[in-house]
Amino acid sequence: MELSELRRIVEQVDEERIRRGAFALASDPLPRRTLNYTLPGHMKSTLEEADEWIAARLAEAGLQVERRSYPVQAYSCDRTRPLHHWYAAPEPGAPTYIAHNLIADIPGSERPDEVIVLVAHKDSQSWIDCPGALDNAVGTVCLTEMARLLAPAGLRRTVRFLFCNEEHTPWTSAHAAHEWRERGDNLVAIYNIDSLGGKSEEDRRAGRATCATLITVEDGRPLADLMERMNRDLGIGLEHQIVQREFANDDDGSFVKAGYGAAVAVIGSFPYADEEYHMPGDTADRIDYANVRMAAQAVLACVASLGG
Repeated sequence: MELSELRRIVEQVDEERIRRGAFALASDPLPRRTLNYTLPGHMKSTLEEADEWIAARLAEAGLQVERRSYPVQAYSCDRTRPLHHWYAAPEPGAPTYIAHNLIADIPGSERPDEVIVLVAHKDSQSWIDCPGALDNAVGTVCLTEMARLLAPAGLRRTVRFLFCNEEHTPWTSAHAAHEWRERGDNLVAIYNIDSLGGKSEEDRRAGRATCATLITVEDGRPLADLMERMNRDLGIGLEHQIVQREFANDDDGSFVKAGYGAAVAVIGSFPYADEEYHMPGDTADRIDYANVRMAAQAVLACVASLGG
């Protein structure tokens, strides 16, 4: 796809839509997104209600949503562990819930069997009352925004959206990775979108638009290099870094472990430095939405470039 066409697509990323979505999923009407919390007078958990919100946004983009169901548990809270890492294995006899992966495809016009995956975990922390605005309402909303813009783009490769669950256990991205490997899906690129715009207070005060792309194995390096190139060539303005991970982790790690090496995580900063990470202060009013928009633009440009 020509640079001019990529620029036309990424300029349509709507910062206000992202902001409204983050507030909807991490403030009002949903204060957080977990299976172990239901709003007074409601019949469904807040995570199930978030699933409905996501499905509605995908339907607006003209996409069909597949739901895959898995048993999970909420983490327990262990405050003797380091700050920001209070999650622990569920207590014996803890309730089991049914969590859903939401999956939607934009079929490719010429090479539909070659699939680019965009993944974001949609749940917030199950062990503490945390809105999870940065982690990961913004990633969830950015995926719905990318679906809106990519659905009419006429890409040659298929783009697949996976909304999974990482703050309950076990992670449901691992189920998707295993299932797609078992049926032989050809996943040519996987971008895990998590905590865009999360950064240190120093970076906040300095107005830095940070972004980091994490790779685990060398198959992921071309995807990280493409992020760097799109940021530069389109003049997006991110302070972008590429980081080599020591081991497979997060939802992209689920795919690396399943044998899909072309997988990266795109996050706000590395080391991840937001002081409200996994804390009740991870609220929608703290987010640098311009930074989030810019990171979403870079990922969107990568997907359009690979797909077009």
